[in-house]
Amino acid sequence: MRGTIITASAALLALVSGGMAAASEPANPASLWFNGTIITMDGPAPRTVDAVVARDGRIVFAGPERKARAIAGKGAAAHDLKRATMLPGFIDAHSHFAVALQSAGGIDLSDPALPAVTDAASLIAAVRAEADRRQIPAGEWVVVWQYNEEQLAERRHVTRAELDAAFPDRKVILLHVSLHGLVANSAALAAVGVAEDTPVPTGGIMPRGPDGKLSGLMFEAALFLILPKLPQPTEAQKLAALDAAQTRYAREGFTHAQEGGTQLPDLQFLMSAAVRDRLKIDLAALPFYSTLDWVLAQPDLKFGQYQGRFKLQGIKFVLDGSPQARTAYFTRDYARGSPGEGKHPWHGEPVMSEADFQAMARKVHARGWQIFAHANGDAAIDMALRGFDALEIKAADNRRPVVIHSQFQRRDHLPAYARIGVGPAYFSNHTLYFADTHRTNFPAEVVDFISPLKAASAAGLHPSNHSDFPVTRLDPFTQLWSSMARTSTTGVVSGADQRLSAYAGLQALTTGPAWQVFEDHRKGRIKPGLLADFVVLDRNPLTVPVDQVRSIKVLKTVKEGRTIWKRGE
Repeated sequence: MRGTIITASAALLALVSGGMAAASEPANPASLWFNGTIITMDGPAPRTVDAVVARDGRIVFAGPERKARAIAGKGAAAHDLKRATMLPGFIDAHSHFAVALQSAGGIDLSDPALPAVTDAASLIAAVRAEADRRQIPAGEWVVVWQYNEEQLAERRHVTRAELDAAFPDRKVILLHVSLHGLVANSAALAAVGVAEDTPVPTGGIMPRGPDGKLSGLMFEAALFLILPKLPQPTEAQKLAALDAAQTRYAREGFTHAQEGGTQLPDLQFLMSAAVRDRLKIDLAALPFYSTLDWVLAQPDLKFGQYQGRFKLQGIKFVLDGSPQARTAYFTRDYARGSPGEGKHPWHGEPVMSEADFQAMARKVHARGWQIFAHANGDAAIDMALRGFDALEIKAADNRRPVVIHSQFQRRDHLPAYARIGVGPAYFSNHTLYFADTHRTNFPAEVVDFISPLKAASAAGLHPSNHSDFPVTRLDPFTQLWSSMARTSTTGVVSGADQRLSAYAGLQALTTGPAWQVFEDHRKGRIKPGLLADFVVLDRNPLTVPVDQVRSIKVLKTVKEGRTIWKRGE
């Protein structure tokens, strides 16, 4: 008995001693950030702190430097900002991360290494020269990105006949900058089985030329007659493209990216362990509505929860097309008529029927998953709102449906957004890149209200601002500048009354997108308890003149306390 007591006492002593030793061991080393302008983005007005302390990937203190040093301790990793500016890491509200996986090897017309494209002839010459330089053999595919007919002197689409003449033995497609259409030559159409008598898919557009034959233009649902049949990169090529893509996002200060419409092959790839092990930034995916049956049949899928740095955020519906491609759905007519044919009257068409949208959205809503609806034209926005009302969604429910682009919103939409609790994901780059095109179709008062970030904030909404990359460049400072200046490439201002302050513009890159994806408790601000996701800039966006905002440079991007990109390395 005595031996038992001694043994038990010794075990208890060892347990207590071990517990005390563990309690006295130092915590993981902290990191200390100081000697710069640290903008917290925490609150309705700009606020700065002297220093920030992070430990184990989270912020533990933001405030006076003296107190920060005491909390950080002697072993802290010191990060002298050297008078630079630090903000929360930027959050991508909407882009197409997976396109980077597919576009590797394509010809990018925005590549400055290519000859200048000014008209149809120079475009075809540039593509032919690059295809020859790459030694793309006869019978193979030539896939061209960033095609924009509005940048050609003729301001018309390249024709199937022109492509046939230049590429008689190669399969060529020109992917429209909007990602809502393409032009194909005869070899490409034949390769995917599209003939003159092929039915136009519901929600698709396949214009015919003056000769009554298919022009080679394929928009919206018609795209899927050809896109799934394009050659696919190998898994090794996709992993290499994944690394390049996330480095590109980190280089621009993004610590969170959104894959804004994921097809099944890319969804399965992004959900793989190989991807989870390689991700350095957070990646949220929106499975495309065409995958819904597959997604619903997977009992183990969880939405809104990270697996490593990847999560499924919600389901993406596409209600209409692109206003610059003249496929968005409006209550008014396009002055220039339908794409390709110039048919009048033309106000666009929905990509999917209202009945299908509501039926599918009901399934998503019943699972508790978030609904994302692409809607550019005001008629498509009406359709989205009727769908949300059919589901009886209210702001108090905190379901946060997101209308991606919300581009040609009417003023009467804003109270409805507030009542339902919609998060508008705006695209202010339209005021720079596409407003001049929009003005050829719609009155000035309509164009002046595109991406109304200021009016949305005044209505109590939580707007975000995105690049829709690769539709426009992945560049947060162009996004910020376009929300502040709202000036086109020709110098025309669209809606001066909707211009934002620099701080409001930054909110649309940080706190707004964080709220929209239910991460406002984790990201978007520099505040104790939130992730230590930072971007360090060479200048302060709050004090830089508006005309210099686009020249701000990212010096460093930090994810959960660790530097994942640094200028010069």
